[in-house]
Amino acid sequence: MKVALLTCEKFPELYHTDQFLIPELAKHGIIAAPAIWDDTTMDWSKFDYLIFRNTWDYYEKAVQFNNWLDAIQALGVKTLNAIETIQRNKHKFYLRDLEKQGVKILPTIFIDKTPDLDLVSMIPAGWIKAVLKPAYSAGSYLTEVFDVSQIQQINRQYQSIASQKELLLQKFMPEIISEGETSFIFFNKKFSHCVNKKPAQGDFRVQIQYGGSYVSVNPDSELLHQAQAIVNTFGEKLLYARVDGIIIDNKLHLMEIECIEPDLYFNLSADAQKNFVNAILELIQ
Repeated sequence: MKVALLTCEKFPELYHTDQFLIPELAKHGIIAAPAIWDDTTMDWSKFDYLIFRNTWDYYEKAVQFNNWLDAIQALGVKTLNAIETIQRNKHKFYLRDLEKQGVKILPTIFIDKTPDLDLVSMIPAGWIKAVLKPAYSAGSYLTEVFDVSQIQQINRQYQSIASQKELLLQKFMPEIISEGETSFIFFNKKFSHCVNKKPAQGDFRVQIQYGGSYVSVNPDSELLHQAQAIVNTFGEKLLYARVDGIIIDNKLHLMEIECIEPDLYFNLSADAQKNFVNAILELIQ
């Protein structure tokens, strides 16, 4: 069996924490190789499976990525996660659908593309700070945290963006600073490990490239139940899902569920690599 581990031009040999997959899968007779998703010379039909891992520039090449997904689907090449999952998960308006299913999300206003962005009329009374970001994004791309007193300035700043992209306007929760963001990682819908991420002093972004710090944590059974329930809203198979949220009074408030190309924090759990390889074997053999 031949498998492509999808990556991007910046990491042609995969991100260093994912490179273990090649020798580990080889132990099971699976030939795995990194493949840049937008390499136009690649014959994708020669692979039995494509596994999405480090496609970390997809949101910067939205049209190209959408066209590529359609082309892969037309070829009939199997992917993990499935193309249908990727198509839905790449646009954060899926949060609105999850909210309708009873999932607790952060207070969010979903803004369709508009040439006349008017945040003043949209923002609820009582909000002190807010977050604005594109619905098709990752890694704090084009994301702003602002005091409501700055809303006119932010409105001007995002006017042209709003004409091209759907946006999410979310209430800023101070717990992101004090408690951090917690990520529950699932492989084949089974819980593997959990990581808490806190931003650097004076920042709101938890990503490590912005100075965020990560630590392994052991969530209690109630939080695990809440995270599992979110994963179970997906009827299809999932090689991986990362449930990101803020915990307030032992209630998980979902920020997003990552099913495209999340960092899975293999370096923060002794069993993570083994769990992931086992999940791949369960789904492709």
